[in-house]
Amino acid sequence: MNNPIDIREQVKEKYQAAALRVTQQGQTSCCSSCGCDPITTNLYSEDQTQILPEMALQASLGCGNPTALAELKEGETVLDLGSGGGIDVLLSARRVGATGYAYGLDMTDEMLALAEENKKKSGLTNVEFLKGYIEDIPLPDKKVDVVISNCVINLSGDKPKVINEAYRVLKSGGRFAVSDVVVERAIPAAIKADMEAYAGCIAGALIKDEYIAYLQKAGFKDISITPTRNYSLSDLESTVQSETLASLTEEEKKGLDGVFFSAFIRATKT
Repeated sequence: MNNPIDIREQVKEKYQAAALRVTQQGQTSCCSSCGCDPITTNLYSEDQTQILPEMALQASLGCGNPTALAELKEGETVLDLGSGGGIDVLLSARRVGATGYAYGLDMTDEMLALAEENKKKSGLTNVEFLKGYIEDIPLPDKKVDVVISNCVINLSGDKPKVINEAYRVLKSGGRFAVSDVVVERAIPAAIKADMEAYAGCIAGALIKDEYIAYLQKAGFKDISITPTRNYSLSDLESTVQSETLASLTEEEKKGLDGVFFSAFIRATKT
């Protein structure tokens, strides 16, 4: 099993590099040198992209669009776990309006600096970016109405703690509305151990039944997992090292085709 601290450092390195590509080189996070990841592309509508700073779009590394499905209401307080360049925080802040508030939480200094720049360009004032870990959210109990996240929980080395923390900071009746990569069944150990795949949203994906069980144990109700995009074996080649794939049997490779999917995970705190 991978050490949670090692996983965190691997993930941090990837997202530091992504932020620097945007701020220093003017490239998207999906740069030509690393290849465009099919998991993280084409997630936002034209109406949404037109109202956002260009650098927020360039730094997007999500696997879904939680703001489109979270049913945010005027005056609500929202928390985005692993907010990166701030794209979902800024969209949320617009949806909840001047009487609402949007927090973004990230552990990477470079992404936080990029998010602050994007906040400044957006002109929004109902936004705050926090530094910290999603396993230890720096907010008091029952602070927010909605917790969102975009392909980040799967990157954590302690997912039950993340889910418990999300439950803690939600108000009674609050909503968990997360985009994440999920897997239908157990995957080969070689994929699980592939640290590059961890940073690429694959190796850390929870089995669907495990995800549901963790949410139930935390106290969530009305749990649903709705697939939004399925991934073929060729899709996975951009996030898994070629040596890892080569070590698998043909049967194991065939078993990976379609087993991973992006999903919208909904749950409610009672």
